[in-house]
Amino acid sequence: MPIGTHVLLCNLGFVAQSNTLRPYLSCVRSTLTAALTLDNFASQTVERHNVPEIEAASSLEVLLTPLTISRNENEKVLIEPSVNSIRISIGIKQADELERILAHKFTRFLMQRAEAFVILRRKPVKGYDISFLITNFHSETMLKHKLVDFIIEFMEEVDKEISEMKLSINARARIVAESYLSQFA
Repeated sequence: MPIGTHVLLCNLGFVAQSNTLRPYLSCVRSTLTAALTLDNFASQTVERHNVPEIEAASSLEVLLTPLTISRNENEKVLIEPSVNSIRISIGIKQADELERILAHKFTRFLMQRAEAFVILRRKPVKGYDISFLITNFHSETMLKHKLVDFIIEFMEEVDKEISEMKLSINARARIVAESYLSQFA
């Protein structure tokens, strides 16, 4: 974890899946809403250029304090704001080896099509599964609350999608095992 990173832990207890996910997502939503105050800020090193300062990291005074919101050690969100851009990195729930493989394949599939998702990065930040980069140009052309809604909806849907894929794989494995073992009966 980078020096100076603040960690926000959401104490969620042991309730149903949707109820435990709700406080975590509302914590992410409120933090993203507060962090998405981006301005058009020209580069201090190259004249007439405007680059995402969180990516360039050319001067420390334009980088703000990164925040980590963690549900547990595997599920976490890193929000790295700067003056003109914000990078959101998401660690997806991976309880077992099958979920780890499914999450890797799913995020790789999405990142190969990053140009279709405008704010999706091709490579995630180290230690996270997928990253988004929102610049001041995105916040000028898109509605701020819709960007936050997209990130939150993505986090909800990726969990559902991986769970559904896992159930589908287990069902297919059961059918294959039954048909194979029926030959010996």
